[in-house]
Amino acid sequence: MRGARGFTLVELLVAMFITAIVFALGYGAINQAVKNRGAIEQNQDRLIAVQGAIRTMVQDFTQLTPRPVRQPLGEGYLPAISADARAEALVTFTRSGWANPAGIQRAALQRVRYVYKDKQLRREYWSELDATLDPPPRSRVLLEQVKSVKLRFMDDGHNWREQWPPATLTTTPTPRDLRWRPIAVEVTLELEDWGTLVRLIEVAG
Repeated sequence: MRGARGFTLVELLVAMFITAIVFALGYGAINQAVKNRGAIEQNQDRLIAVQGAIRTMVQDFTQLTPRPVRQPLGEGYLPAISADARAEALVTFTRSGWANPAGIQRAALQRVRYVYKDKQLRREYWSELDATLDPPPRSRVLLEQVKSVKLRFMDDGHNWREQWPPATLTTTPTPRDLRWRPIAVEVTLELEDWGTLVRLIEVAG
């Protein structure tokens, strides 16, 4: 009876070659799946960041309140909202509805400022409305990879203005001028990855 025939060297080499190809294909598929998952997670994180920034701005501008604040040295008052598209500080205003879950003894109003610098949109706020000695605000980054930020304000006559209070006001504004608010705010964000986003926000009241 003839003994069992084993594999030749050529057959073993062919089998190893086929196995290597299968492993290579499998590794490539797994590696691509991992990359795709990473890209999806990055897109999800970016979506959350963009949505969070826009939601914060909507909440702030919706609750814009006609409350001027005293200047740091007490020589006069600053408008309830002031904005200049040419400045690094895009807009500064007073908003209501400042959440207080800890029950701290403080006002429900908050002085807020939005700043655009180094491709970042930052939100800043002060703990006191009529603060003295010009204390530094608390700041946090709302959104990164921002190419530009543009704000426009609609007045009572439905005219869009890039500066607030409007430049037509005198250099000595009246109490009414200091309390004057727009009826709507248009926010235009130009992002490096998502292009241009526009949001129109109606000011309550």
